[in-house]
Amino acid sequence: MDELVRSWSAQLLDSGSALTLLLGLVALGLVVNRGTWRLLRNVVTIAHEGGHAVVALLSGRKLNGIRLHSDTSGLTLSTGRPTGPGMVFTLFAGYPAVSLLGLGGAALVSFDQARPALWAAIALLALMLLAIRNAYGVLSIVVTGGLLFAVSWFASPQWQAACCVLFSWFLLFGGLRPIAELRGKRTRGRAPSSDADQLARLVRVPAAAWLGIWFLIGGAALVVGGRWLLLIPQL
Repeated sequence: MDELVRSWSAQLLDSGSALTLLLGLVALGLVVNRGTWRLLRNVVTIAHEGGHAVVALLSGRKLNGIRLHSDTSGLTLSTGRPTGPGMVFTLFAGYPAVSLLGLGGAALVSFDQARPALWAAIALLALMLLAIRNAYGVLSIVVTGGLLFAVSWFASPQWQAACCVLFSWFLLFGGLRPIAELRGKRTRGRAPSSDADQLARLVRVPAAAWLGIWFLIGGAALVVGGRWLLLIPQL
């Protein structure tokens, strides 16, 4: 383990990516701070509900709509069999989607594809907008997409890369906090119909196990994506 840490540290110093590390610390601060998290959690909710929606469609379910609320909660409605793999995968997809999107962003920016990453995010938001069924949800998507468009269109390549790095870090860290929050709510008996509890009723696997699986996926994405980001050459 010590040798691995030394090797990673040496690679980090050789890459000269101090700015990448700084952006990671900024993203962590945005996730940890209550004030910024309360505002930026909307972005995480968009990714979470988008994960439900994509998997619902891929599993053959009919997507009826997505609602995003001002309290940063969300709801994705789909119709199909109330049991079976399609329903299980749809319920499962929300929490890992956030971390996996962060991992995808880290992969693209590490290959110097910051602008394609921004346009891919904009395209996904545009598709998601078609399924939004409430005014606050439309506002959330338009504002988020507008900010990404402004960066992709007006910013220099260096700023585009920096923004992609920050956004990827934010999703990697931000994918873990909602899982911890859900655990706390369940402990206080405040989330009887959470994704984990619905999965527990469908598959007969305890809700705590689903939380553990999601946390492992998010943690693995953070380790892998973080390594990719930290080894990016100087921005």
